Amino acid sequence: MADALPPSVPEAVAVPKRRWTFSLVWIIPLVAALVGGWIAIQHILARGPTITIDFKNAEGLEAGKTKVRYKDVDIGTITAINIARDRSHITVTADLAKQAESLLMEDTKFWVVKPRITLNSITGLGTILSGAYIGLDAGKSDKERRHFTGLDVPPAVTSDAQGKQFVLHAEDIGSLYIGAPVYFRRVPVGNVTGYTLDADGKGVTLEIFVNAPHDRLVTSNARFWHASGIDVALEGAGLKVNTESLTSIIVGGISFQAPPEAPPGEPVNADVSFTLYPDKASALKRVSQEVQTYLLYFSESLRGLAPGAQVDFRGITIGEVKAVSVEYDRDSKTLRFPVEINIFPERMRSRYRPGAPQMSALERDPHVLLDRLVERGFRGQLKSANLLTGQLYVALDFFPHAPRAKIDWSKNPPVLPTTTGALEDIQESLGNIVRKLEKVPFDSLGNNADKTLRTLNNTLQSADALLKQLDGSVVPELNDTLKQAQKALNSAESTLSTDAPVQNDLHDTLREVSRAAQSLRVLADYLGRHPEALIRGRREGE
Repeated sequence: MADALPPSVPEAVAVPKRRWTFSLVWIIPLVAALVGGWIAIQHILARGPTITIDFKNAEGLEAGKTKVRYKDVDIGTITAINIARDRSHITVTADLAKQAESLLMEDTKFWVVKPRITLNSITGLGTILSGAYIGLDAGKSDKERRHFTGLDVPPAVTSDAQGKQFVLHAEDIGSLYIGAPVYFRRVPVGNVTGYTLDADGKGVTLEIFVNAPHDRLVTSNARFWHASGIDVALEGAGLKVNTESLTSIIVGGISFQAPPEAPPGEPVNADVSFTLYPDKASALKRVSQEVQTYLLYFSESLRGLAPGAQVDFRGITIGEVKAVSVEYDRDSKTLRFPVEINIFPERMRSRYRPGAPQMSALERDPHVLLDRLVERGFRGQLKSANLLTGQLYVALDFFPHAPRAKIDWSKNPPVLPTTTGALEDIQESLGNIVRKLEKVPFDSLGNNADKTLRTLNNTLQSADALLKQLDGSVVPELNDTLKQAQKALNSAESTLSTDAPVQNDLHDTLREVSRAAQSLRVLADYLGRHPEALIRGRREGE
């Protein structure tokens, strides 16, 4: 009985474990958690990329407000603007929409759109009210990118523009700038998109973009030249003024076309290089396939003759001056002035019928032709192209009275004979006149003229004294004489008047004389018929 437990201690009873049961109380939190998770996942999936852009400054930009736009559609917002550690630029952080992810390629461009006034356009006026924003031009590269360097100015041509880009090489940039117009026959067809200084520092490389469909006008024969400002040239033909448009006068530009005498050529592919000439004349200058070089020696001054001057044959340009120099002739111990010229034989080409070109004699056999021409007086001569500028050109013409000469074909280049220019002849004639005038004794002639003038002065003084004497003595007597003559004339007038007695007596006397003359006439008539009456007398009855 001692081992028995007291009745107050209960006995443990094993109870089986209950299974877990779901309570309806947890349905609402669970649904809320699921919805929140779904929203978070959707937000993460819908969230676009975050990019950074480096700009020189943050002018016009504001975090949380400034937008990023593509084709005027908002695709993101700036979230932060930070200064770089080296303080050389600022870094803009922007969150973009999911749809903008395909736009972020390696060659994508960003720039700040704000009001800009350039030499030929005004852009960004809409941002005066709405504020500045960041513009985007989608790239075409296959590589993605999240960090970019912003442009200082908007690109001249967007990546989706239709057309072709070409490269130009020039000695200098002139007044061109990014965005400068490109003209074809004075019609704007493109723009300058960029330029860089060549590595050797001897030139400039420019990039231009020609819009479609005008890009097909850039052919293999196209020539480009500066169309900046006003091109004024005072040449032998006169004053020439050339410009493309009012815009090009102020801001400059580039123009191109094929030379007039050349075929248009075939359209070229993009990125083909061309030379940018300084002006239209040099760009469209005719390039000849065949060139014959000759040498001419002149004795007169070559001032005003420069390489590029025309070689003219009776008004037709057949060549140009290649070089002008001076050389010492050891045989004659004198200085000579050689002028090297290029002649283009095809410019002398004749056409016997339309569409059938024939070789000119200068192309076929220049030795025979030029020898024959020189025998007939064919010579080179310097002539003035413009009296104002003093420019000269080489004229080839016939001078029948020129001394006989021959072409020295043994030299390279051959030497063509020359003759003195008309201006040189005039100067020589003027020199002869001056020399003759120098021989005239102007001093003695002046002394004689001075003596003659003094003698003439004395004579005039004597004449003046004589006139004074006549005025004092002779003139009064002459007045009295004239008065007496006037009285005599008055008396004669009174005597010869019609009612004067003398006139009446004279009239009676004249009547008597008339009757006597009539009687004599009758007597003479009777005696003519009866001459015997002088002896016998007049018979009765007669």
